[in-house]
Amino acid sequence: MAVPERKAQEALEARLAGLVLPEGGCLDKPRKEALARLTEMGLPQRRDEYWRFTRPDTLIQPEPLPARVFDNDEVPVFSSIDRLKIVFVDGVFDPEASDDLELEGVRIDRIADICDKDIHWAKDLYGVLEERGQHPVARPLAALNTAFARDGLAIHVTRTPSKPISLVYVHASETSDAILHHIIRVEPEAELTLLENGPAAARFNKCIEVDIADGGKLHHVRAQGRDHERRAVTHMFSRLGARSVYKSFTLTVNGVMTRNEQIVEFTGDDALAHVAGACLGDGDFHHDDTVFVTHDALNCESRQVFKKVLKNGAVGVFQGKILVNQKAQKTDGYQISQSLLLDGDSQFLAKPELEIYADDVACSHGSTSGAIDEESLFYLRSRGVPEKDATNLLTLAFLAEAVDEIEDPKLAEDLLERLEAWLARRS
Repeated sequence: MAVPERKAQEALEARLAGLVLPEGGCLDKPRKEALARLTEMGLPQRRDEYWRFTRPDTLIQPEPLPARVFDNDEVPVFSSIDRLKIVFVDGVFDPEASDDLELEGVRIDRIADICDKDIHWAKDLYGVLEERGQHPVARPLAALNTAFARDGLAIHVTRTPSKPISLVYVHASETSDAILHHIIRVEPEAELTLLENGPAAARFNKCIEVDIADGGKLHHVRAQGRDHERRAVTHMFSRLGARSVYKSFTLTVNGVMTRNEQIVEFTGDDALAHVAGACLGDGDFHHDDTVFVTHDALNCESRQVFKKVLKNGAVGVFQGKILVNQKAQKTDGYQISQSLLLDGDSQFLAKPELEIYADDVACSHGSTSGAIDEESLFYLRSRGVPEKDATNLLTLAFLAEAVDEIEDPKLAEDLLERLEAWLARRS
């Protein structure tokens, strides 16, 4: 066995040594299949093509690095929204802090409870989209999640509820190592808004599988927490039926290491998927957005909009691919990734890709990186705006295109206020 292969095998064995595979119930088979996939793939290594910009070391080592709990006296994001609140503390459901899991048009079950049942609708979805998303790019940390997650939610949306479901992730222990797995099934013509916020744990591995039937809609808005020393890897696997809609936006501020992966698959005609993100990084900050969109149906639209503001040596990564298969004629695929570097020490690493096998498509991608526009800055300062305030105004304007992807104006306004407050504190 070659030295790199032996080291990779040793790393996998060390990571698995501290984990116990849940057994029994209707999820037993997909868990064991996920473990088999993980064993075959091995953990991600820096030499892997889609990890060459991001070191996976702290995400795969046996124990998480300690992360101090951030003492935050601010009102939590989304608090002003009428919502069904479901709280997880260090990756474990907290019934006392949560609302009753009752909402018209929606059935919500805990993954932990499903594990004790022989029959449940979730068994036909759990691990299925994760497995489909392993090709052509391997995603070992998602397979690890499917195998070992003990908690999470199974959300079955049969008609449109009156308010969003809000998942709140609380970080309580400096050495917590949380693994959560959610599955969401949106039935035909139903619609759901899913909110997520909070730092979750010192190290967080989360996977969400989303299956949207014909005419269904899912709006996803996420704000990743303020605890700076936290580390997180997240995956969202989405399968879209005909005329379905999937919109996802993520705001990230702070976090020493964050990698968010979005894997979207069009299987029905006339569907739409918009994936967007905005991040603000200062100092010891590494943020990686990796997106893979597969068009396999007629007349579908995908849109990727990612904006990163970086300073004091922060690092931003964007890897985005649009794959258009031969039968996906009349595809409209758009991708833009941009960074605003507020000093000469920060970095933006981008890898935009198009792979097209159909001949009747409109696809484009672009990536730019630069500093604050000096003419715009001069214009504001010449009208009496202090330099720091002018810089913040231009930064918010830069991020606006990504925030505009949020369909609900109340949610967009809430996040813009958070961005403005973060910039004011950092000025």
